[in-house]
Amino acid sequence: MNPRLDLHILGWLLALIGVVQLPSALVALAHGEAWWPYATSGGLASATGALVALRTRTTDRRIRPRDGYLVVGSAWVLSSLAGAIPFVLADALGPLDAFFESASGFTTTGSTVMVNLEAAPKGLLLWRSMTQWIGGMGIILFTIAILPLLGIGGMQLVKAEVPGPVADKVRPRVSQTARQLWLVYVGLTTLEFVALWALGLEPFDAVCHSMTTLATGGFSTRDESIAAFASPAVEWTITLFMLAAGTNFVLHFRLLSGRARSVWEDAELRYYLTVAAVAMVVVATTLLGVGYPLEQAVRESAFNTASILTTTGYVSANFELWPVLAQFVFLILMVLGGMSGSTAGGVKSLRALLGARAVRASFARLIHPRLVRPVKHGGRPVPEEVLAGVWAFLIAYFTIAAAVTAVITAYGYDIPTAASAALTAIGNVGPGLGEVGAYDNFAPLPGGVKIVLAFAMLAGRLEVFTLVILLTPQFWRR
Repeated sequence: MNPRLDLHILGWLLALIGVVQLPSALVALAHGEAWWPYATSGGLASATGALVALRTRTTDRRIRPRDGYLVVGSAWVLSSLAGAIPFVLADALGPLDAFFESASGFTTTGSTVMVNLEAAPKGLLLWRSMTQWIGGMGIILFTIAILPLLGIGGMQLVKAEVPGPVADKVRPRVSQTARQLWLVYVGLTTLEFVALWALGLEPFDAVCHSMTTLATGGFSTRDESIAAFASPAVEWTITLFMLAAGTNFVLHFRLLSGRARSVWEDAELRYYLTVAAVAMVVVATTLLGVGYPLEQAVRESAFNTASILTTTGYVSANFELWPVLAQFVFLILMVLGGMSGSTAGGVKSLRALLGARAVRASFARLIHPRLVRPVKHGGRPVPEEVLAGVWAFLIAYFTIAAAVTAVITAYGYDIPTAASAALTAIGNVGPGLGEVGAYDNFAPLPGGVKIVLAFAMLAGRLEVFTLVILLTPQFWRR
């Protein structure tokens, strides 16, 4: 390992977290609110981070695999801790609740302990949205875009943060890939802001919801989320941008580069859109069955289905009052999540697709023992080690979800509440069912439950392995 380099990278990351708190201070100042919580927190983070970075400069710039895991895991925990300070200084939340809110923001989960959002300071609401927007594309992906300026390579960081089954870069160098994806990310955020502003949202609301939509985060400026705006046009617009945010950002880049055919030929995209369409039809049918008007049934089904599938977590209706079949569909969508390479959470469409194809191949071999049928993706056989990684991920994912469920039930909560809270945390979704449903809040949960859920959020955002590896004794042995 290279501990000096690790501290050097984390120091600059902490300094950046401090810098991005400046807009919140400016917004607070413009609205006549207390600006010093953000200035103090940002100044402290920037000064501390810069000091650590300058004191740990080293000529050894090699990032080894263990360094990648350590830096990424530490970065998310460190960011969540630093991001909690403004909530405490603004006297909005206690330390534990502030950490929960910050972790929920940076992991783009969207579960909140804040109430009466309409009366909350604008500066604080902007900071909530900023945590999700930064966390959406990934703090480390953001950081590696500038690492070459420090003479540091970033591939090990990318592997640690996104240990998915298939890597897909748009540029030969990781830093170039990061910059291109960030341009797409910023461009889509700007486009949604313009659309929402044109539809009548106040500029502040349009900014916040644009950031939390593209991050698939779901933090809103209203207690009733998107339902508070009572605008079908806003709902349809956000639905389209949620589906876009749940799509692999490499495909967005290909589309902008004029390679539309290769985008549509992507098997994972077709699977993702098929799941979305089927779920929307099933949920809309259940709503029609209980007397909903056609337009309302289609719109609310499309919006809330897209929100849960992409793990955004916005709501436009209290789906806990919907038929049980619709709620069951949402539970499945919480697990599936969006595409790999997107800002969405869940197990990701690519893993689900590869898993389904592996099961189908296994069934075929049971019927025809001598049959040789490799699992393919994109016309090429998928290596066995990749499939093994998929199964290992799924086992670890559901093991953590089951353990978190067990802990929550030990506090006396019912199964729907406990299981959905666990799935929504590790899947980075936001709302669940039962006592953590669409119009409920996580504030009443005991401190122990909040800590466990925060751990699940971090594990889910780092796709399980990165955080779990840091907890194993073998990792720390020489």
